[in-house]
Amino acid sequence: MDANWRWLHNTGGYTNCYTGATWDNSECPDADTCAKNCAVDGVPQDEWKNTYGVTGDSDTLDLGFLTRGSYATNVGSRTFMMNGNDKYEMFKLKNKEFTFTVDVSNMPCGINGALYFVEMKEDGGLSEYPNDNAGAAYGTGYCDAQCPQDIKFIDGKANSVGWNPSKTDPNAGTGEFGSCCAEMDIWEANSMAQAFTAHPCAFEG
Repeated sequence: MDANWRWLHNTGGYTNCYTGATWDNSECPDADTCAKNCAVDGVPQDEWKNTYGVTGDSDTLDLGFLTRGSYATNVGSRTFMMNGNDKYEMFKLKNKEFTFTVDVSNMPCGINGALYFVEMKEDGGLSEYPNDNAGAAYGTGYCDAQCPQDIKFIDGKANSVGWNPSKTDPNAGTGEFGSCCAEMDIWEANSMAQAFTAHPCAFEG
């Protein structure tokens, strides 16, 4: 589960570092201090379904769009394929075939189900950034070609400076920085439409 969806609390206890769409200024006076003071939490087995609406096994994955849990309402999710407990699966697809099957019958017009590749670091940045003690095991390191500014931690630093709460999402906002990398959308679709999109990116790598 992507770090952006996980509970974020102080490292010495369980006080929220981020509540609703606002950072706690006492824990997060600046980007580096915030990354040292705050931690993303694990996802207990029952929370995958009850909090995030995600179920599955070794062959299937079912993602719910709107999940009303005991403490909050969750919208959507972003999950990654792992290679073990602390590394993302790295796909080398040149001259190879990639196949999958999707049931879109419960995805009406306006919903965007997506399966895509982005140029994330295999360990989520754990070995490269001193303030990142979470890594792929806790869903850090997401990036894409749209340079999303709603990512809470980028390159081992909190994106808390200049954070603006979203006017439409009570749990989200945008910071000063974006998390940019190359992206290839294999499948973006619902029951009415489907797209295959290459997102070029000027960054080398």
